[in-house]
Amino acid sequence: MSSTRISLLVSAGAVALVLAACTTPEPKQAPPVVMPPPAMRVEPPPEPPLPPPAKAEPAPLMTPSTFAALPGWERDDLRQAWPAFMTSCGVLARKPEWKTACGAARTVDANNGAALRSYFETWFVPNQVRAADGVDTGLITGYYEPLLRGARKRGGAFQTPLYRVPDDLLTIDLASVYPELKNRRVRGRLVGKKVVPYGSRAEIERADIPGKELLWVDDPVEAFFLEVQGSGRVKLADSGETVRVAYADQNGHPYKAIGRWLIEQGELTPEQATAQGIKAWIAAHPERRQELFNANPSFIFFREERLPDPSVGPKGALGVALTPARSVAIDPTFLPLGAPIWLATTESGSEVPMRRLVMGQDTGGAIRGAVRADFFFGFGIDAMENAGRMKQRGQLWVLLPKP
Repeated sequence: MSSTRISLLVSAGAVALVLAACTTPEPKQAPPVVMPPPAMRVEPPPEPPLPPPAKAEPAPLMTPSTFAALPGWERDDLRQAWPAFMTSCGVLARKPEWKTACGAARTVDANNGAALRSYFETWFVPNQVRAADGVDTGLITGYYEPLLRGARKRGGAFQTPLYRVPDDLLTIDLASVYPELKNRRVRGRLVGKKVVPYGSRAEIERADIPGKELLWVDDPVEAFFLEVQGSGRVKLADSGETVRVAYADQNGHPYKAIGRWLIEQGELTPEQATAQGIKAWIAAHPERRQELFNANPSFIFFREERLPDPSVGPKGALGVALTPARSVAIDPTFLPLGAPIWLATTESGSEVPMRRLVMGQDTGGAIRGAVRADFFFGFGIDAMENAGRMKQRGQLWVLLPKP
């Protein structure tokens, strides 16, 4: 029975399909499916470049302060600084901004410490000096006026020449063409129609400069250190007189500290690289003496000056005599030459505070930067010892006339 039911169902279904096929119209053919084109990839516009990071604004070179903020201001004996200040005023008074303050100084009692202190507080504003990165401490070194033994003619122990300025040395003042390059000079010599660099120390030592010997001295080491100091005295064996040899010019090559060279070579530690330590190294390595000296390509030429008063110091870059313990060398590209400066540092080779008023009356090839000073110790053995050990940290305040 099961099989009959299935057969009937199939037949009926088949008939229905046939009838449907006879009565139903053919369906229309479906239109072809049109696929949309692939979407095009649109690149986003490039990101605009990031602006360069803003450069940090350099810290102001000088920040106005007060005399109360000067460490030790009340304890300095300004009577000892006054003669040096008055010599500075002899030059600075020619400038309009200094004329009134320097004029008022002539009425002050030089022996009255309180009056001197009141004068500075009335007429000046102390300005703390900072480097471009904002640091307010820097290196304070020392220099002195050495004494050498020499003669006017070569002979015997006197075999090392001190040279006067060569005839072929040219000095070009860039400020005459570019006022913004004040205090910048280029030195060289003329070859054909071109100015070329003047010889380095090594080249001058090899070539000599015949006919330009100023004096002959008996110690090449002391002759080199005389160049570092910038001026000195020479006691002449052939005449018995003592003369001063003063800075006249330089070969145009940058000053390189031989102490630093010895440190870089691993020959000395920073603590050992004092004048005394360097001289001891030379004595132990005489065969390398010229190699060491040539590490400093700078070379100094001198002129002879009379020495009528041995108590008077040599002239500095300001053109006035330096005062021991009250004159310093500074970098005139940052600080005004001749200005009074409050110096806060420590004594040579110690932690004992040294705070006093000094005058920025000199410059030097090694003195570069705003918070940088070279303290003039004067003449004699003590001055030499103290200057040789002076490598302290310190702060500076420049005293500028009130507007």
